[in-house]
Amino acid sequence: MREVRVRFAPSPTGALHIGGVRTALYNYLLARQHNGTMILRVEDTDQTRFVPGAEEYIRKSLEWVGIKIDEGVGVGGPHEPYRQSERKPMYMQYAKQLIDAGHAYYAFDTEQELEAMRERLKLAGVPSPQYNSITRTQMRNSLTLPEDEVKALLESGAQYVVRLKVPRKEEIRLNDLIRGWVMVHSSQIDDKVLMKSDGMPTYHLANVVDDYLMKISHVIRGEEWLPSAPLHVLLYKYLGWENEMPQFAHLPLLLKPDGNGKLSKRDADQLGFPIFPLTWKDPHTGEVAVGYKEAGYLPEALINFLAFLGWNPGTTQEIFSMEELIKSFSIERIGKAGTKFDIHKAQWFNQQYLRAKSDNELAEYLLESLKQENIACSPEKAAKIAAVMKERATFPKDFWEQGKFFFHAPATFDEGVVSKKWNDDAVKVLSAYKDAVAALPSIDATNAKATLEQVTASLGIGTGKILQALRVSITGAGAGPDLMMIMEIIGKDEVVKRIEYALQTIKVKVA
Repeated sequence: MREVRVRFAPSPTGALHIGGVRTALYNYLLARQHNGTMILRVEDTDQTRFVPGAEEYIRKSLEWVGIKIDEGVGVGGPHEPYRQSERKPMYMQYAKQLIDAGHAYYAFDTEQELEAMRERLKLAGVPSPQYNSITRTQMRNSLTLPEDEVKALLESGAQYVVRLKVPRKEEIRLNDLIRGWVMVHSSQIDDKVLMKSDGMPTYHLANVVDDYLMKISHVIRGEEWLPSAPLHVLLYKYLGWENEMPQFAHLPLLLKPDGNGKLSKRDADQLGFPIFPLTWKDPHTGEVAVGYKEAGYLPEALINFLAFLGWNPGTTQEIFSMEELIKSFSIERIGKAGTKFDIHKAQWFNQQYLRAKSDNELAEYLLESLKQENIACSPEKAAKIAAVMKERATFPKDFWEQGKFFFHAPATFDEGVVSKKWNDDAVKVLSAYKDAVAALPSIDATNAKATLEQVTASLGIGTGKILQALRVSITGAGAGPDLMMIMEIIGKDEVVKRIEYALQTIKVKVA
């Protein structure tokens, strides 16, 4: 069997879209499963769209999610350089090889001439005008001009592009690992430009040449490249590399959460979730887009979520470590249909991964937040708080955001609870409970509960009736984690003080 060599080949035109991370992940899983090689190649042939900082951003993003690059930009390897702009001198020889074999040609048309051709075809009722096997016969290229004129034009340094000579009547077949046989008639393909007038190759030529030279075995990429695949098949054939052609797998689109159309940055912004792995500041506009990392997503949760966007293991298991994904992954289990991007599912995965961490690990998140707030707290207390809060936390910041009441006594109280539950019975029980707690040597969850039950029993008032009033006096809110554990953590004196304050404050409001 052929050695598995895959590549992730983004363009440095901005931040890495989350769909790109999924593409990189599927490539990585296949490579690791077969002890193969994961290559990072930067496709920067379009220099007009180059964005400073984008390449480094892509590398950092892959590193953060745990996708390790074996060969390529930043790592090196036997096929250096891995930036297409640095490989520029070598592409022309392959374009010339195609020209010599009669599979490509020089085109000298000016922008005005191309525009005139498009207008002519539109007037003739052609809906999408193309430079193809029919129109090329009326244009200025090395197929229509005399040989000596072509030679003179080339020697004079006239501007030209190299175009692929697509046959007029041919069926191009491609066996896609996800979609099965894909067949396209050559009449639907135009004579794509292979070398631009600035001497740079287009994506089509550079990509095929590099994949061949780097011995790529599988090309796993987004569905948007499917229309280009037949063209790439022609290039492999015309360059004599048909037997070395990689296997193609075109991944399903990532759709908006409602399933209507492709997921874009604008959709994500409107719905309030990230579209990039790390925070990105646009060097041109200064606009900042928060990333998944900064929004509090754990890399392993994000990877688990992304793996399921298109692939399924065929079992009911949902939580997969990277190692388990590597073992279970198969291209055959990737669906053809677009897959909805459900951010709530991403949050669910994050919750599961947070809950699986130890209390001490979770305490680190809380201590980090407390440090920023200049609040002192022992690791032991932080671990206790984390244990109480973990079932309710979705993100690391939630331990602080939702647990502020452990450090600050409430200044305001939930109006809904106060209006419904703060009555004479509540005031009676809370007054007696405060005194009973004050008499205890210390408080823990067990004696806090036992004392409350004794007080309510002696007053003949059901515990359930006043529990929300007690909670609101301690935390200010009507719901939250285990109340008895909250009291144990904040300590006896603080419990007494908070109930006392609530009795003074809320009584006035009700009156």
